[in-house]
Amino acid sequence: MTAPPGDFADRPGSPAGTRDESADPAALGLDLGGRTDDLLSELLRSARLSGERIVAYAPPAAFSIGFAGVGSLHIVEEGELVLRVDNDPDPRHLTRGDVVLLPRGDGHRLCDTGRTAGAPARWLCGTFAIGDPQASHLLRSLPAVIVLRDVSGPALEGLEVARKMLVVEMRSPSQGSAVMVARILDLVFIQILRLWAAGPDAEPNWLAGALDPQTGPALSAIHRHPGRDWAVEDLARACNLSRSAFAERFAAQVGTPPATYLALVRLDTAADLLRTTSLPVALIARNVGYTSEAAFSRAFKNRYGVPPARWRQSARP
Repeated sequence: MTAPPGDFADRPGSPAGTRDESADPAALGLDLGGRTDDLLSELLRSARLSGERIVAYAPPAAFSIGFAGVGSLHIVEEGELVLRVDNDPDPRHLTRGDVVLLPRGDGHRLCDTGRTAGAPARWLCGTFAIGDPQASHLLRSLPAVIVLRDVSGPALEGLEVARKMLVVEMRSPSQGSAVMVARILDLVFIQILRLWAAGPDAEPNWLAGALDPQTGPALSAIHRHPGRDWAVEDLARACNLSRSAFAERFAAQVGTPPATYLALVRLDTAADLLRTTSLPVALIARNVGYTSEAAFSRAFKNRYGVPPARWRQSARP
């Protein structure tokens, strides 16, 4: 188990140069009952993900269809398929009822099984516009592919309702159908992530931390105020845990110590500001918690391979 960190070593500091020792959870907009104000939606928005369109596939035999550059959702309605993901030597065999999500936009192909017996393959494919996985640890830390099989209970009912609504909008499009499809795809994406995070195959991840009432308040505080000079004690207090219990729980759920996660969020926030604003690099550095532009530039280059100004030039359209 990851050992709890001693403190935030080499903290870049806060814009004001001081730290609020009280770290009042209520002042941070946190629910003291252990719940966050829809943190998952906030995180997905920061990953710049949104549903786009839905297409029905029913190809003839001996097919191989490629997908790349977009987040993809596949719902197998009939028959069998083989999923091959780029840079993954192991194919996945899919059958009726399987739901597949590729949240990072990894290239992949859906192919026939090579067998002539059985029902022809038929599936729905939804696509998502996504942010740059390399610029967001939220996307990059998700698995390349999530496969849900044998979903039952309320989760199955919810996915089936969404599937039927997508089919209706696809077969009988009318005014507003594009928005309807986009919103339904967003809902399905979130539901799949929830089911995966609660399942046995999920690894420690920001998603598990966001859904955990004992670590969710800390993630919410970090994402809403990345420039604050956080200490482990502050975040532990927001979660109503002792310092040691919080550090251990956070590392177990999220997969990294709090200090490491805070550094990732700060640099993600800085990358977004570099891409979407014209703020000077020095001001962005202060906004995300660095009192030294030089320290910020070193950290940014270590993460992205180039200094902030050069990254900004390449990231903008």
